Amino acid sequence: MSVTPDAIRPLLDELEASRRSRRTAWATLQRLRKFLEANGARISIPEDRNFETEGEAIESGLGRTGEKVTMLGVGGFHVGSLSDRDAQAMIEAAIEGGIRFFDNAQQYQNGGSEAKYGRLLTPKYRDHIFLMSKSAARDSSAAERDLEGSLGRLRTDHLDLWQMHSVESLEDVERRRREGVFQVMAEAKRSGKTRYIGFSGHRTPTAHRRVLEITDQFDTCQMPINAADPSYQSFIKNVLPQLVEKNMGVLAMKTLADQGFFGRNRWDARSTGVSPLIPNRIGVMEAIHFVWSLPVTVLITGAESLDQLHEKIRLAQSFKGMSQEEGQRIIEKVADLAGNRVEYYKA
Repeated sequence: MSVTPDAIRPLLDELEASRRSRRTAWATLQRLRKFLEANGARISIPEDRNFETEGEAIESGLGRTGEKVTMLGVGGFHVGSLSDRDAQAMIEAAIEGGIRFFDNAQQYQNGGSEAKYGRLLTPKYRDHIFLMSKSAARDSSAAERDLEGSLGRLRTDHLDLWQMHSVESLEDVERRRREGVFQVMAEAKRSGKTRYIGFSGHRTPTAHRRVLEITDQFDTCQMPINAADPSYQSFIKNVLPQLVEKNMGVLAMKTLADQGFFGRNRWDARSTGVSPLIPNRIGVMEAIHFVWSLPVTVLITGAESLDQLHEKIRLAQSFKGMSQEEGQRIIEKVADLAGNRVEYYKA
C-alpha cells in the first residue's frame, strides 16, 4: 500500500490535537512511525517515553475516536474475583497510580464483577474514568438484555465503550451478524448508551479479520498481544496492521498469556508442560515493555494482587520505548516455546 497524505491524515490530526501534551504527542508519533514503517517508509523518532510523574499515567489516543485514555487499564475479571475489601483496595491503588481505564464484561462472575464496580468504583469515580464492558451475546435480544443489565449493575446511564465479546470463529462472527448483534451494537452507540463500540476475542485471528472485512463500525479491538504471539496464531502479524490502517483503538490483553508465561494454566492450576518463559527466557519488564513498544492504546492488566498492580504501574512509568531490533530479539528468545500450551486460549 502506498503512503498517501489521506492515509496518514488521521494520525496527523491527532498529533496536532495533542501538541500541548508531550506524553500524548509521543504516543501519536510512535503510531505514525509504525504505520509508515509497515508501508515501507522510514521516520526517525527518539525512543523516549520518560514522562512519568507520581500518580499520573501516560495517555494514548484511542484511535480515530480522539479520546485520550491511560496506557494501563485494570481487568475486570480479576477484580471481580476479589473480596469487596480487596477489590476496593485494588481500585484505590489504581486510581492513585494514575489509571483511569477500567475493563469489565457481563460474563465476568455472571455480572458479579460489574456489580462490584457499581458498588465500589462508579459512585465515587464515574466522572473521572473510562468505563467499558462487553457482551458475548449471540443474538440481538440477548445483546439488548446484556447492555441494560450492564448499565444497571455498573450504576451508570452510559458506557464509554461496549464491546462484542470473545469472537471465536468465522461461523461465530457470521452468526452474530445474522442474528442482529452488530445492529444492536451500532444502535447502542447511536442512542448514547455507549460512546464507542468494539469487539474482542482470543481464540483465532481469523475471526478478528472477518469482523474487519465485513464492517467498519467498530472503534476498538481487544486481543492477545505478547512476545509469544508472533510465533503462533499471531494477532500481532495478522490483525494489528489492519487496526493501525483503520486507525482503531488497540486494547492489549493476555500480555503474559494469562499465567502461561509462568508455566501455569489459570483454570485448572496445572503446569502447561512448557518451561516457564519467565524467568527462564525473559523478564516481566521485557515482556510488558515489548507490548507497549507496539502501536497499542491500552494494556489491560490482569493484576490479582496489589503487588502485581504496583509492578505494572512502575513498568508504565519507566517505559522509554524499545527498538524493533530489541523487540525481535525478545520474540526469538521465546519462539521455540510458543504454542497453545503457553497460550492455552488459542485454537
